[in-house]
Amino acid sequence: MVNKATGPPFNNPYSNDHEKGIYLNAATGKPLFSADAKYNSGTGWPSFFKPIDPKAIMIVNDYSDGMERDEVVGRSTGLHLGHVFDDGPAPTHLRYCLDFYALKFVKAK
Repeated sequence: MVNKATGPPFNNPYSNDHEKGIYLNAATGKPLFSADAKYNSGTGWPSFFKPIDPKAIMIVNDYSDGMERDEVVGRSTGLHLGHVFDDGPAPTHLRYCLDFYALKFVKAK
């Protein structure tokens, strides 16, 4: 999260997880995304169409790796969570493509 690295696609615990629950910020423990907003984007990374609380994240410009992207960071820490793209499903048409190591899943009871 500090180094803004990206974990490998498909080879992570959340890429094909379909259990009900909430994905927390691994650094702070604060809720970020609900499993209800998760979908299979085909990218190999956990993808969501909306955050639980948009105020918990910030979108910043990312010009790394010779690309221009929108980076998702934790508002309270500024730590890297992933990227957001405008090719997601309705109703938001957004794809929050997150790095699995930035998340901690808590299964619904």
